[in-house]
Amino acid sequence: MAGYRSGEAFVEPTQFGGKPSKSSVNKGVKRSSEASRIRIRPRSEAVHISRGRTALGMDLQGAIHPKSSREGLFVHQTRVLSRYRWLMNGKEPSLSTQSAVEQHSWLAYYFQAPPNCKQTPTKDCNPLQQTIELRIARVVGEGMHEDVEVINHTQIATTITLSLEVESDFVARDEIENGRKQKGKLKRHWEKTDNREWRWDFQYSCEHRYNHQGNRGVARLQRGITLQLCADSEAIHSGKKISFRIQLKPHQAWKACLIWQAQVDGKLLPVEHNCNALTSSEGEYSRQTLSFLRQATLVRTPAAADLSAAVQRVLDRSRLDLAGLRLFDLDEGDHNWKLAAGVPTYMGIFSRDMLAAAWQASMLSTDMGWGALTLLAKLQAKQTNDWRDEQPGRIAHESHTDPLAVLNFNPRALYFGTANAVFLYPILASTVWHWTGDKDRIRPLIKPALDALAWADKYSLRKNGFYKYQTRSNQGMKNQGWKDSSDAIVYPDGSQVEDPLGTCEMQAFAYAAKLHFSELLWWMDEVEQARRMYDEANELKKRFNERFWMKDEGYVAMAIDSRDRPVKTIASDPGHCLLSGIVHEDLVPRLVNRMMQPDLFSGWGVRTLSNAHPAYNPFAYHRGTVWPVENGAFVLALARYGLHPEMWQLSRALFEAAALFDYDRLPEVFGGHTRDENHPFPGLYEKADSPQAWSASVPFAIIQALVGIYPYAPLNVLFLDPSLPEWLPEITIEDMRVGNAQITLRFWREKNGKTSYRVTELEGNLHVIRQPSPWSLTANWGERVKDMISSLLPGK
Repeated sequence: MAGYRSGEAFVEPTQFGGKPSKSSVNKGVKRSSEASRIRIRPRSEAVHISRGRTALGMDLQGAIHPKSSREGLFVHQTRVLSRYRWLMNGKEPSLSTQSAVEQHSWLAYYFQAPPNCKQTPTKDCNPLQQTIELRIARVVGEGMHEDVEVINHTQIATTITLSLEVESDFVARDEIENGRKQKGKLKRHWEKTDNREWRWDFQYSCEHRYNHQGNRGVARLQRGITLQLCADSEAIHSGKKISFRIQLKPHQAWKACLIWQAQVDGKLLPVEHNCNALTSSEGEYSRQTLSFLRQATLVRTPAAADLSAAVQRVLDRSRLDLAGLRLFDLDEGDHNWKLAAGVPTYMGIFSRDMLAAAWQASMLSTDMGWGALTLLAKLQAKQTNDWRDEQPGRIAHESHTDPLAVLNFNPRALYFGTANAVFLYPILASTVWHWTGDKDRIRPLIKPALDALAWADKYSLRKNGFYKYQTRSNQGMKNQGWKDSSDAIVYPDGSQVEDPLGTCEMQAFAYAAKLHFSELLWWMDEVEQARRMYDEANELKKRFNERFWMKDEGYVAMAIDSRDRPVKTIASDPGHCLLSGIVHEDLVPRLVNRMMQPDLFSGWGVRTLSNAHPAYNPFAYHRGTVWPVENGAFVLALARYGLHPEMWQLSRALFEAAALFDYDRLPEVFGGHTRDENHPFPGLYEKADSPQAWSASVPFAIIQALVGIYPYAPLNVLFLDPSLPEWLPEITIEDMRVGNAQITLRFWREKNGKTSYRVTELEGNLHVIRQPSPWSLTANWGERVKDMISSLLPGK
């Protein structure tokens, strides 16, 4: 992509497998004598590309089969193409090479011998020596553009029959796995529109009468997919197949251009219309993506150092992945756009994913933050609806456009069963305020944030002063905290904790939301409300440490159950408490020490559940896997308390894990296996999405932690507290925006271990001050004053 440099090259991560060296915190990894071949591919049996509301899943031959839930052309979470297969002379051609080119494009080469191969000068029918080549290029969003080329690489004239098999079933992904629920009418129509142009139309409509907890009525669905075909020879249509009889002279080529345009409720969705779209950057989606990449912050690391080079590839990939998950139909200008959660499964609106990813990637850009905040304000609950777990002020958990949701087989067209998004919303609003200082844009978001907190205090806060969740929907989610799988919250004996229950991180998010939003209210001259919210946060902190702290374990309890008893399970959740600041400072060292013990820290990251727990399973979604999103938050937590060795250790583990995966990309989640000689790489959660928004945001959270960035745009100030490890001795951050200023900074590690920095470019008004974070345990007031004064000296 012109104007943007990205680390696309494949480089095997030679030293990243196996057991870390004893000095892994401070020493570089020892290079093995032989390059490792470790490379982990999520969903290894399929290839996925995506853009906007479109995801295309294919088998490794580039075909789509109806029985596979991972295959199909999905638009708005509806499978519009369920079978798709090219045949040459009635057979699948042999595959030479196939690969995604960018997140939204794919290319494959196939080969087959000509049917009259015996007429070649050598009378050789080896297809590699006498080759008819089939080249297929696909570009998606919203729908699919396909360029097909057949080339005769022989010395003889030949005739071949090229065929395309197509089916469409218009189902939700869940129906592929669990059986079809909705049954509508599918109409097909084929017509010739010009000399060598044809049209094939598939139109699906369905009605469903529903009745759920007082929600009753008739829901309707209309979806469609239309093929516009242009080819060098006559297209012959028969049933579910199109065929071409192609006559080729020696070295002659034949071409066809196929545009599959999707429809939702009668509306045609945009699709790239130009032939040869694989390399085109003329479309509106490409323009918007390139505009973002050119304006967003760029992080550079030295290419010479082995791990630094891997870090660069991970950062470049994350930057592209965040841009690639943009839901273009929800754009409100170039600087307000929304993220899909992940590919291929989570292509709808997920509030926690949007909020968390935007927060972690805020140093990259606030565009995603503004997008999440404005969209979720529009979706905020206005009524009480138990089937949707909805009460006034609650932030939506998810919103889907698949057939089962639209037809109200389930409540997920707009479902509110989340306890944490209501707190993440004001936290992100405060973060965007710190980065931009834009009163005019933030002011309309104050009421939605206050309404969300009011919901929490009215519907979730219990008499004992703690927040709990409990579903009211007969199709609702049992667990509505960070770990929302049904079996995630367990007692120490492995039995399930029933709702209502309150997880420790739920209290932590409530504390952080009220603490940070009280400051924003103060800036908006809502002084009394700010003071009251600040006091409520401090009272919650006091109660929390009295009830949740486990003195014998030196750790925080996972939750309190329906009888207000602490759930004394050792899990990852307390890391979020560390980040929020709700844990008393004198307890922090013990908490961190416990969190980094081998039963929780796998060597690749902190597990969701201790491997000493009877319910531990390294493959279970929330009972033993490692989630990059929460580990990124833990890195920030360690930085804020000045716990640099632990911060370096966890940061390194995450970058080394990312370097093991295809495209240097952190997946949604991976296995919790201990990193040692017998487990040189982690296992996979088999259904993990990749790319995933809140995993793509993690590398930027890590960089923000390592250089100690804390923006305060309302006062035109940027605080820095850099502490680079030996394995990443230099970082340059280019064109980072704070308020109306744009700054480039270079950081480097001195021989004595101290990190220095220099402002290399600055446009606008911004004061850069070296100052540890307010939570730091390593700096006294004298050191803070000294750092501040030295930051203001000339040449700094």
